[in-house]
Amino acid sequence: MEFNQDIKLLIDGKWIQSSERDSLPLINPATEEILSNVPIANDKDLDNSLTSSHKAFKIWSKFPPLKRQSIMLKAVEIIKGRQEEIAKTLTMEMGKTLRESRQEINQVIETTIWCAEEGKRTYGRIIPSRDSQARQMVFKEPIGPVVAFVAWNFPGGNFIRKVASALAAGCTIIIKPSEETPATAVALGECFMEAGLPSGVLNIVFGIPDKISRYLLESPIPKAVTFTGSVEVGKHLQSLSSNTLKKCTLELGGHAPVIICDDVDVDKVLAKIAPWKFRNSGQVCISPSRFFVQDEIYKKFVDGFVNIARQIKLGNGLEDSTDMGPLIFEKQLRKMEILVEDAKSKGSSINLGGKKIGNKGYFYEPTVLTNLSSKSRVLNEEPFGPLVPILPFKNIEEATEKSNSLSVGLASYVFTENQKNAHFLGSNLNVGIVCVNHTIVSVPEAPFGGVDESGYGKENGIEGLESFLKTKYISEIPSI
Repeated sequence: MEFNQDIKLLIDGKWIQSSERDSLPLINPATEEILSNVPIANDKDLDNSLTSSHKAFKIWSKFPPLKRQSIMLKAVEIIKGRQEEIAKTLTMEMGKTLRESRQEINQVIETTIWCAEEGKRTYGRIIPSRDSQARQMVFKEPIGPVVAFVAWNFPGGNFIRKVASALAAGCTIIIKPSEETPATAVALGECFMEAGLPSGVLNIVFGIPDKISRYLLESPIPKAVTFTGSVEVGKHLQSLSSNTLKKCTLELGGHAPVIICDDVDVDKVLAKIAPWKFRNSGQVCISPSRFFVQDEIYKKFVDGFVNIARQIKLGNGLEDSTDMGPLIFEKQLRKMEILVEDAKSKGSSINLGGKKIGNKGYFYEPTVLTNLSSKSRVLNEEPFGPLVPILPFKNIEEATEKSNSLSVGLASYVFTENQKNAHFLGSNLNVGIVCVNHTIVSVPEAPFGGVDESGYGKENGIEGLESFLKTKYISEIPSI
């Protein structure tokens, strides 16, 4: 299939082609073919993005919420008309199955609709005054121009969480999508510009990540930064933002525990959790990545997981028969090999998988690991791949202690028919999100984010819009 999406910079309402700048190659992870070239923004481009974002904020922040909503909903209609085309672009640059890409673009649509609607509800409040002549009022206002950096694993979903929330709140935004998956962001940006978004409200830049982040975050123009990605990079961006005291929203890595109690129907749990594990080849920050299974059902669960994983068909995401696509790049493939070799060296059993597949593309087998040492790297570092470490536990106190043993806490999953267990685990797991008896973690109307080294601030829900708002208190009396 031919790759048709031009990759461009968007600065002050103008598109800049890759042929006009130095560029980086865009690689299809399923075939290792070069799809296109990604333009590198220069210093002048970054200056113009900052200046235009500052100027446009004075206009966009004064738009009535209904007018902002109208433009955003028009963008939604344009996206709907191109949904299949954008989904194919996403699959070619990222590798996930076309089925998953279609779901992701549908998520883009739902998130934009929700944010556009919620932007009308950035309510303040009136506080009863101590003085009968006084009025005490609290207002919510757009915080200012925003800078966003997003990871490669959800080229559409990560992009729209930042953009739709910022636009709905009345902010302008400079966003740097990943250079590994730039095309989906450009395709969505085209839809917003065609919908009538004023010049400078949305700027899209690519380039050398550290250079761009330093350049943009050292400027006093942006008042907030929002980032989705690794803990290490999140800490770096937080540090860069400290000199200008930018508000930070950091959605960082996790290592999601799954606690499966012995009162469940094992087959029903497997039918839910196994496909969820291999979604996007496990390259998801909320992917279940540490499985704790109660002793009495441990063997049945391991055997069942191996049977399901054995049937997963790897291949090009554009093929209908494919269940799981490649990893994003060779570095990620090497990481899987290192983690598995480390586990083996510490006594782990490889029940299934454990190796690269094929000569082309970054494919790694679904891999089930048991008899793990607590010192295994796969239990202490987010794998971000199709690795399934499964460990037994005796009681929920032990499972809770093991789940809470790391410095990250994004999402967790609990499967039990016992409400007492569900309540205990929901209350005691040190994470931002707990899913009990299902796996639907992320929806536009609910807050998404972690605790501790998984970051702070929220995306989605009313809390997501709060990231782009500031609070102003006005107290007045009619005359002196």
